[in-house]
Amino acid sequence: MTTILSSLEQGALRIKSYAQKLPSHPGVYRMINVRDEVLYVGKAKNLKKRVISYTHVDRLPIRLQRMVAETVRMEFVTTHTEAEALLLEVNLIKKLEPRYNVLMRDSKSFAFIRITGEHPYPRLTKHRGAQNLPGDYYGPFASAEAVNTTLTALHRAFLLRSCPDSVFASRTRPCLQYQIKRCSAPCVRYISEKDYQKLVTETRAFLAGKSNKIQEDLAKRMEEASQTQDYERAAIFRDRIRALTTIQARQIINTPHVKNADVFALYQAEGRLCIQLFLFRHGSNYGSYSFFPSYEEDVEPESVLEAYISQFYEEAPLPEEILLNVVLPQQKLLQEAFTQKRQKRVVVHTPKVGAKADLVRHALQNAKEALERHLSEHASQQNLLKAFMDTFELPVLPHRIEVYDNSHIQGAMPVGAMIVAGPEGFQKNAYRKFNIRSQDIARGDDYAMLREVLIRRFSRALAQDKDDTAQWPDVVLIDGGKGQLSTAEAVFADLGISDVRLIAIAKGPDRHAGRETFHMPGYAPIHLAPNDKVLYFLQRLRDEAHRYAIRAHRQRRTKAIRTSKLDAIPGIASTRKRALLQHFGSAKAVEGAGIKDLENVKGVSKSLAKKIYDFFHGYG
Repeated sequence: MTTILSSLEQGALRIKSYAQKLPSHPGVYRMINVRDEVLYVGKAKNLKKRVISYTHVDRLPIRLQRMVAETVRMEFVTTHTEAEALLLEVNLIKKLEPRYNVLMRDSKSFAFIRITGEHPYPRLTKHRGAQNLPGDYYGPFASAEAVNTTLTALHRAFLLRSCPDSVFASRTRPCLQYQIKRCSAPCVRYISEKDYQKLVTETRAFLAGKSNKIQEDLAKRMEEASQTQDYERAAIFRDRIRALTTIQARQIINTPHVKNADVFALYQAEGRLCIQLFLFRHGSNYGSYSFFPSYEEDVEPESVLEAYISQFYEEAPLPEEILLNVVLPQQKLLQEAFTQKRQKRVVVHTPKVGAKADLVRHALQNAKEALERHLSEHASQQNLLKAFMDTFELPVLPHRIEVYDNSHIQGAMPVGAMIVAGPEGFQKNAYRKFNIRSQDIARGDDYAMLREVLIRRFSRALAQDKDDTAQWPDVVLIDGGKGQLSTAEAVFADLGISDVRLIAIAKGPDRHAGRETFHMPGYAPIHLAPNDKVLYFLQRLRDEAHRYAIRAHRQRRTKAIRTSKLDAIPGIASTRKRALLQHFGSAKAVEGAGIKDLENVKGVSKSLAKKIYDFFHGYG
């Protein structure tokens, strides 16, 4: 106890020495420990007053007392306004993930619909991630299902292509998308560039909320085609109208009072929280999403929602309005910061009456129902983990189970995969894939692949922070038998790891599900009854790891297939590559072309033609 008090007092003294030199300006501060790790990022309207408050340790909750005790130094950045400080604070929290901040580790990545730019025949496709590619983006959509169904209907309604540029450039006849009436086949010029651009304009108008005008125009054109007895053309317009109606039918909630707004509702029960989000763009509902954040007992639920919203808009685009069911601690400051970031007015408010209040109440009801389902599923998962612990004589209830598997085709392009499960079910934001790098591994050597994956995973974990229990497994489950178990044992022995239970799950005779054998170091093999719930649980874990490993391998294989030999030629711009592919039809044909043939390609000079020829014929 004396040591803890001593370190707490020392931490408070260090903080006080910093506070004495600070200005009374807005800014951001960072608390850093002896390992140079950022413990906490905070913002303040008055840096001096805020930092000095940490020296009154008797007024701090236990969590913050621990933080003060660990603090050995601090860093500061002053800002012009408190709003600027808030934006910087959120940015640093997202980047550094300090242990003592309220972290919204939400794996959700919202999808957008993108119409590509810089191509005479733009592509209509789904997009995730940074919006740094040319084109127009529409969204966000709250779920993959919402964006996929909308995309399918849009392709039927507007007939824009979905294929990558490399596929488009090499087509000599229409693909299946044309046959099933989801594309106008611009790749083989079944539609002129002018007419295709008209479809692109209509698509943009529809996604910008002008759906009624588009439908009225299509209905008028269908009627004109019918009157001239051009029934085939009329049927095309009819099918396009039906596709647009399908999209609108999926807009569960529509209100003329909300154009571009996000609705957040917070609900608490049994010590858990649910944050429900509804997305509205151009007056249409783009779907909903439920998030169940973890938080410390001394943090108020409203502060959790505020942290979630702040960190959510670090990546997500800001709407015109943000509607809430509770008042946030710093709601006015948040509104000021968001307006500054968007460079247009953002209204953050809690409506009490009217249509907007009805929307918030609807979101709250959804939050309540989602949390009830989540608590029920959580209880079932807890029961499974308890049964798993008893069956395999684990010392504690496992909070993190890591499952490993490999995937390859006859040893080619091998990939290792790790999936994670715990009390909340599968933790997909913790999944990892490992492209096998070692050149010394024999083709198909599963043991060597597993060894590389485990060494990379646990060497990195040990180098970072083994005390971070959220990232350290209680159980490692390996798809395999005694050989894989021995490999894992050897790796753990070399790394000095002794506090992780190893289990290998071997398939039954003829790979029969239900007759698996479980191997553990120092234990006799275990067989579970075919109807045992623990067996089903472990089969589900293994199958998820297998699914993820296969997916990772397919992605690596697809990337390799799609990589053109032209990409390896230094100094060749994308427009030249496209011109070469359009002229010759494939990269292989370019490789076999002579210098004179290459010079005939539009935009390829004599010197460039020689450079390409020399690259393929070894003269470079």
